[in-house]
Amino acid sequence: MARITSAKAFMVDLEPKVVRTDAIQSFKSQETIFVVIRDADGAEGQGYSYTIGDGGAAILSLLHGTLLPRLMGQDADRIEAIWRDLLFCSHATAVGPIMSLALAAIDTALWDMRGRKAGLPLHVLAGGAKQSVRMYTTEGGWLHLLPEALVDDAKDAKSKGFAGSKIKIGTPTIAGDAKRLEAVRTALGDDYEIMTDANQSMTGAEAARRVPMLERLNIGWFEEPLPSDDIAGHTRLQARSTVPIAVGESLYSPGQFADYIAADACSVVQADVARVGGITPWLKVAHMAEAHNIAICPHFLMELHVSLVCAVPNAPWLEYIPQLEDIAAPMARDGGNAIAPTEPGLGIDWDQDKLAALSVEGSAFEITEANQ
Repeated sequence: MARITSAKAFMVDLEPKVVRTDAIQSFKSQETIFVVIRDADGAEGQGYSYTIGDGGAAILSLLHGTLLPRLMGQDADRIEAIWRDLLFCSHATAVGPIMSLALAAIDTALWDMRGRKAGLPLHVLAGGAKQSVRMYTTEGGWLHLLPEALVDDAKDAKSKGFAGSKIKIGTPTIAGDAKRLEAVRTALGDDYEIMTDANQSMTGAEAARRVPMLERLNIGWFEEPLPSDDIAGHTRLQARSTVPIAVGESLYSPGQFADYIAADACSVVQADVARVGGITPWLKVAHMAEAHNIAICPHFLMELHVSLVCAVPNAPWLEYIPQLEDIAAPMARDGGNAIAPTEPGLGIDWDQDKLAALSVEGSAFEITEANQ
């Protein structure tokens, strides 16, 4: 038994590398919540979670007052048992984003520790399906950008080996969305994949009106067309669209994905390892999707997701949105392909000095067996 003896948490607030806007919101900052766990053998694991600008303090409060104290004395090797214990110890606050984001910071730290102790990288520890994955870029497809800028970014991405771009849609008119997409399709040709993302901004009728246009342009998927709790609406839309319907960045438990899959409401699932509660539930979603012959193409956090998409066989894409260059070594790439880290654990090479320097004042705390 590797008894957990201490855990610390802190937050680093990262500014976006570029302006990031979609049909409903802007990415204000990346509040990055870190958890470091140690066991009685001296082993350590470092995990993290994030928000896009709000809620970081609430996550830290939940970790400080409830979740990290409950870790003390538990066996760090029993990750599944710990995840379920933490979920049900405060089940009245689940399922929801704050609980899932807090659980993810702990769960990713435990998987990091497991990998370091076993001497195995995460992509092997969690399955080992492949060693690399192709990428599409979202970083140049934000809604405020003009068609000319979308084209320039897609051309640049293609020249670097990327196989696709995601373009945000949700302008007031179909013509506005079509202008953006047609510009990229005309400039890049039919062999370049174009995904779209409406960020939950549309009614069922608005989304349905866009389907013929998306079909004509051979769009790779239609992401989050409707509010995430409108499963029935997504089912109706999927039934009339040959363009795959993609959902998942705004779902917070494996059960919510199960509801979508059972309702035939999506063709692509996009589980976000932080928002779904960590690596433990992410793998459940990935395997559930595989059992239904559905692809998993996760949202954001490419530095962590690269290992997870290489762990499973049904993950054809990694989303490229760089954000950690100021605090970690760059993710390994071969042109437009991301390479799974080979270092034990998560394989993210954190710059600990920069993390300490950028830690939000007053955010750090430590829980130990002795102070419980």
